[in-house]
Amino acid sequence: MFTLASYWRESFKIVLPLQAMKRTKAQKAGPSKKAAKSEKASSKPKSDQESSDEEASTSKALLVSKPDYQNFEQFLTHLEHQRVCTAASIQEFSFRKKRVRVLSKTEDVKESSLGGVVYWMSRDGRVQDNWALLFAQRLALKLELPLTVVFCLVPKFLNATIRHYKFMMGGLQEVEQQCRALDIPFHLLMGPAVEKLPQFVKSKDIGAVVCDFAPLRLPRQWVEDVGKALPQTVPLVQVDAHNVVPLWVASDKQEYAARTIRNKINSKLGEYLSEFPPVVQHPHGTGCKNVKAVDWSAAYASLQCDMEVDEVQWAKPGYKAACQQLYEFCSRRLRHFNDKRNDPTADALSGLSPWLHFGHISAQRCALEVQRFRGQHKASADAFCEEAIVRRELADNFCFYNEHYDSLKGLSSWAYQTLDAHRKDKRDPCYNLEELEKSLTYDDLWNSAQLQLVREGKMHGFLRMYWAKKILEWTATPEQALEYAILLNDKYSLDGRDPNGYVGCMWSIGGVHDMGWKERAIFGKVRYMNYQGCRRKFDVNAFVMRYGGKVHKKK
Repeated sequence: MFTLASYWRESFKIVLPLQAMKRTKAQKAGPSKKAAKSEKASSKPKSDQESSDEEASTSKALLVSKPDYQNFEQFLTHLEHQRVCTAASIQEFSFRKKRVRVLSKTEDVKESSLGGVVYWMSRDGRVQDNWALLFAQRLALKLELPLTVVFCLVPKFLNATIRHYKFMMGGLQEVEQQCRALDIPFHLLMGPAVEKLPQFVKSKDIGAVVCDFAPLRLPRQWVEDVGKALPQTVPLVQVDAHNVVPLWVASDKQEYAARTIRNKINSKLGEYLSEFPPVVQHPHGTGCKNVKAVDWSAAYASLQCDMEVDEVQWAKPGYKAACQQLYEFCSRRLRHFNDKRNDPTADALSGLSPWLHFGHISAQRCALEVQRFRGQHKASADAFCEEAIVRRELADNFCFYNEHYDSLKGLSSWAYQTLDAHRKDKRDPCYNLEELEKSLTYDDLWNSAQLQLVREGKMHGFLRMYWAKKILEWTATPEQALEYAILLNDKYSLDGRDPNGYVGCMWSIGGVHDMGWKERAIFGKVRYMNYQGCRRKFDVNAFVMRYGGKVHKKK
């Protein structure tokens, strides 16, 4: 029996077990003042302070380094080169200890466990640039144990459609291929994690389970249920592989707005916005010799989701397609991002949200690569990092610390009170869900935005705000408005069922992370947007012509 209590608590400084995460009492955020003890290894590792200083220097160096790749293949080579230059493997990398927290009572791994360490992949569907998989491999290498990756496929998930499943599973097929190339077995377990994962752990004699982190209710419930169902001798450890600054490090309470969390995050980027070491070929165990390939046809046949909303053509799933999107953004569109990101007729956005949502690419990788252009496009690089890091992580913060993240119960008191005070205001016209879904309103701009969402699985960010606010204006109650906005976004958008989507709807309809404005009918003090305001910002006619929204009279 290998006792990890001292190893994890001292060498890895894994703190904040699940039971100790308090959602109300604020504590001082930031890294521990105590220096971490060095690990017992053949070469002396860097201390936390040395590592932090080195990573801060690396981060600063990115601001002046000019990328030398000329095409996409060179870009992929550049990414591989960055990892190899960072460290030969995760064993030789000074891992940021606070990315990890122990969820189980036990911290001991049986050295004799034949199955070794399993990474339960869920939110972060990629191999490289994945702190959860990297930590799992670090642990397996330390104990000289096998490493396995599993994903639990449920046949139906919230409002997900075949569009979402094809995108997710396309990425997982690439994960399987990459894992096989690294001699790391990949298993697709068909069914709920609470049923399938404990069975797998017992049948394979797994010694430890590492999972990634998601702030939403259902994924959190999955983790909690699995923790209860696992053998008491098997530790469960969670790694925030989605956020640059781990959620529990950035803040231990719900933040009021971007301004209250921005410095908490930015002050820690020198420590956490580092390069990734590579996931390497795993040397222990039998690898993939006796592992059958996943039967993807059977996996698709098991699905019970909405089959009518099918895949889109512009967005291909997987890590390589995500890298292609990032490459094209950095080399072609980034220069226009700061000035044109609120213009739906301009091709200035990254378009990365589908791949970020399914974890096919890391937001940290995106920020690292965009920062390399800061010398040429400082305003655009800074604006992108504000959205990709601060705003994204603010959304995770809201959904984790506010259990009513998709309900009016989760609003600030001023917002709920003002919407309630205008609850009986006349709505004219007042549309039902079918009319909204089929783009049958009198507003050709709104109809065009809805058509873009249905056809492309994505809506321009600026129009998402206008779109949701008009739903508030056109539906019988604010509760119904929020329900319709979330349902339509989750059903059609590739990045639906995401903290950013819930917070976007809550911002538009309920003033979350915003302040009160001039009071008016229906909206009360919630920020208002209208057609004329859009015309002042961009060429509305050009957008309408592109998507073909018509003006429909209310019957």
